[in-house]
Amino acid sequence: MTPARRFGPPLVLVAAALATWEVLARSSGISPFVLPAPTQVVGSLWEFRSEAIRHLVPTIVETVLGFAVSIVAATAIAIGLDRIAWARRAVEPLLVGSQTVPIIAIAPLVVVWFGFGIVPKILVVVVVTFFPITIALLDGFASTPADATELLRSYGASPGQTFLMLRWPSGLPGFFTGLRISATYAVVAAVIAEYVGATDGLGIWMQLSQRSFRTDLVFGAILLTAALSVGLYGLVVALERAAIPWWRTSRGARQPERLSGAA
Repeated sequence: MTPARRFGPPLVLVAAALATWEVLARSSGISPFVLPAPTQVVGSLWEFRSEAIRHLVPTIVETVLGFAVSIVAATAIAIGLDRIAWARRAVEPLLVGSQTVPIIAIAPLVVVWFGFGIVPKILVVVVVTFFPITIALLDGFASTPADATELLRSYGASPGQTFLMLRWPSGLPGFFTGLRISATYAVVAAVIAEYVGATDGLGIWMQLSQRSFRTDLVFGAILLTAALSVGLYGLVVALERAAIPWWRTSRGARQPERLSGAA
């Protein structure tokens, strides 16, 4: 698929939405305090660019560190649960239950326990992104073909060799699926943690701008948050293409088969 076909439709949709927003904000008589135009938001971001950068950098650091810790921890635990069946049966319900607690309720407690530094922000990011990576990787391990496993065992492969040669490659597509899902949550988790308690970051900048009745800067911080999320998602997609190019090739080969079967 060419870049124009891949990125053209969403870019056209975003451009149309921004144009509609711009026209509505300028022609409806709505106060800029309530609904600033996109051009006003971008202009305010440029005017306060030094302030935006000052708050943007801490959010990037918190997101990257929290996401990295989450990847390492989720991978290690998923491998352990995959190797020990009874441990998975015991732990998986707890993982699911942990996702029923609203993060907005956890974040203030983490700040109370660990203060206003970077640690609580990293922990909130880990809590939010840990579950999708772990579950997706476990499902990827479970998708390993049983006949291929038996074939390796018949050749005398050890459990460790079977894991490295078969189960780990089989789990990589699920692993990157979990990463893509978590990437969309990581930045938002860091912003929520900052919103609850911080001295720097996009979350606290939103709060300060709101209290100063600068709705344009609130939208600007939201724009930066969205841009960070999209950028992190794009980075994960690029890593996926570099790490498992065979996966997208196989998916592309199966697509015509599904279309012909439907016909």
